[in-house]
Amino acid sequence: MSGRRVGFYLSDKKRRKMNLDAFADFCAVHGVEVVEIDLTQPLVGPFDVIIHKLSDVIVEAEHDSQSQQLLANFQSYVSAHPRTVLLDPLPAMTQLLDRFASYRIMSKLQSSLRDWCICSPPYLEVHSASGLSSIQQAVMSQGISFPLNRKTIFFNSHQVSKPESSSDLTALDEQMPCPPPPSSEAVAALVRELRVQLGMALFGVDIIINIHTHTLTVIDINIFPGYEGVPQFFSCLLSHIESVLDKQTSDGPQATGSSESTQTTGGPSAAGSPQEQIVDCTASSASQDK
Repeated sequence: MSGRRVGFYLSDKKRRKMNLDAFADFCAVHGVEVVEIDLTQPLVGPFDVIIHKLSDVIVEAEHDSQSQQLLANFQSYVSAHPRTVLLDPLPAMTQLLDRFASYRIMSKLQSSLRDWCICSPPYLEVHSASGLSSIQQAVMSQGISFPLNRKTIFFNSHQVSKPESSSDLTALDEQMPCPPPPSSEAVAALVRELRVQLGMALFGVDIIINIHTHTLTVIDINIFPGYEGVPQFFSCLLSHIESVLDKQTSDGPQATGSSESTQTTGGPSAAGSPQEQIVDCTASSASQDK
């Protein structure tokens, strides 16, 4: 890994949460240079790997000309340097900006994960032009019922899905025994399947555990989440960077860092060891009623 250059493009908030300065120091000890990318300036390479969270820029580019220019600068560099590996590819990342795309991915995986008691919640996208009768029929066909015997639940996901969160929605009954943690084998199976489908390496999964059946329900998939609760994250991330570069070298000159090839690089072929599973799984416990 000596002499490798890794570029990072992160928001200021993400940069602080990840403690990028400390990661840069950690990489320097291993002979790897970490360079922060400023998309408002011409990119000065070369970069062996670029790690980024451009999801906010992609969303803002739909209506903001400055974000459009930042995205164009990034794509221009990537096109001119096809050997640069992206973690993660833009097309793979973009699909997770659509919540229903995430649900469709999980729906595809339900059959292969059934033995692990992993599922996704039923969902329905209602279009404003749909008539009432067609909506009622669609709701019934999806097995969805409206929770009209219940009060509306208002919550902020950041206040209920973090390891340090304290909320009535995640609090267990005092009489209720503490449920066992999710099976590590089940989580590993979920991660393997998602990496194949997503073509990504840096993603997080929010899971609800049913305290009666111990079924794991995937309720969200996040792009490049916080890794505060992941032990030895720096060494895991550096190990993954090394693995994708080793694979690129072994694949020969045909391997590139373009969208299609990096989906392969960041996918199942690079998922051999636990250290390379750079996935954050946040699990919450819930009763059947919740």
